[in-house]
Amino acid sequence: MKVSDSPALQQHQSAFTVPVFRRYFPSSCLSTMGGWIIRFLLGWSAWELTHSALWVGIVAGLMLFPAIVLSPVFGIVSDRINPRNGLIITVALQALIAGAGGAAVLLGWYSLPCLLCLTVLIGCVTSAHTPIRLALIPLLVPRAALPSAVGFSAIIFNTSRILGPAAAAWLTTQTSTATAFFVAMALLLAAQPFLVSVSGLPKKVNQDTASLSAQFKAGLTYTRHHPGIRLVFGYTLVNALLGRTLIELLPALSGQLLRGDATTLATLTATAGVGSILGGIVMSRQRSDETRILTLLTICLTIGAICLIPVIWLEGLVSLCAIVMCLSLVTTMVGTGSQVLTQLMVDDEYRGRVLSLWTVLAMGAPALGVLVMGGLADTLGFPATLPGFSLLSIAVVALLYRQRGSLLPTR
Repeated sequence: MKVSDSPALQQHQSAFTVPVFRRYFPSSCLSTMGGWIIRFLLGWSAWELTHSALWVGIVAGLMLFPAIVLSPVFGIVSDRINPRNGLIITVALQALIAGAGGAAVLLGWYSLPCLLCLTVLIGCVTSAHTPIRLALIPLLVPRAALPSAVGFSAIIFNTSRILGPAAAAWLTTQTSTATAFFVAMALLLAAQPFLVSVSGLPKKVNQDTASLSAQFKAGLTYTRHHPGIRLVFGYTLVNALLGRTLIELLPALSGQLLRGDATTLATLTATAGVGSILGGIVMSRQRSDETRILTLLTICLTIGAICLIPVIWLEGLVSLCAIVMCLSLVTTMVGTGSQVLTQLMVDDEYRGRVLSLWTVLAMGAPALGVLVMGGLADTLGFPATLPGFSLLSIAVVALLYRQRGSLLPTR
């Protein structure tokens, strides 16, 4: 386990004090914004072309499924290459896809088969982009600034998740879908000069020439035998099945509890976005202290679980917004914190592979959680389902936290 007892390494350091991170930051803002515009346009186009909820779900699934399947492969790749160069390629490919979407609209080729093709392509590129980006961040900043860098990345992601769809919707209604695609392409291309300026990174230490399958198995073995990472993955799983699942079920939660309309859902979604941004800000202020961060995650997951219990007595949009904001805040803190802990503990030669497994867990578990929680909510209702999830989560977190003494050092 990569743990240092040096007090200097436990001090908070802002990532913006590091010149190379300052050069990287604008590229992350621009590329993330462009990526969210593309995602919105593909999802909205599925509805416009088919007026079918099933096809909307299929398109959403096609954007996520490649990441779940291919992320481990690209995690191995990110252990072999300079992640900066990998990001230059993936951002360029996203720009190419956005340009192809805009051109297809202008030429009258933007049919359902074209949409499905673009969706699969963006899903595959995203499955490469995410583990490569996660592998790059620790190379940009020293250990003390890592929580800050990951926290700011979470802020960028969640801010873009709000602003990107809003910008895409405005562009689509005021101009055209083609214009929106071309704006996304322009944002992604504008990110490239900033990425190119990121230089002087440490050389990759992994020179393993074994096959992809052998390296994947080695990554699994390393993760399975690393007690600290196993513990963090347990926290990641609980967070994904509790908070992330409920955020994905906001349309059903709004409809069942409030009998709400589109405006109600938009309000809840915006509230969740605000909570996520606040969570990112809090995590960006943390020190690189594993034990302290683990304790914070335990508190956050416990608070998040307790937040679900008042649903039994819930009345009105304001009350539900308060619960959603609290849940979104702590969910973001746990998601960001678990990534920070993984980054702090993993050895450099396994970083890409382990973080790709973290990505699969963080993204795949909510898909299972939505099925389980959604099915129970349809049968029993949210007022009966959510307290059950709450109590189960508290029990699991307590069991996980009891293992901290043997897995993480006491300072």
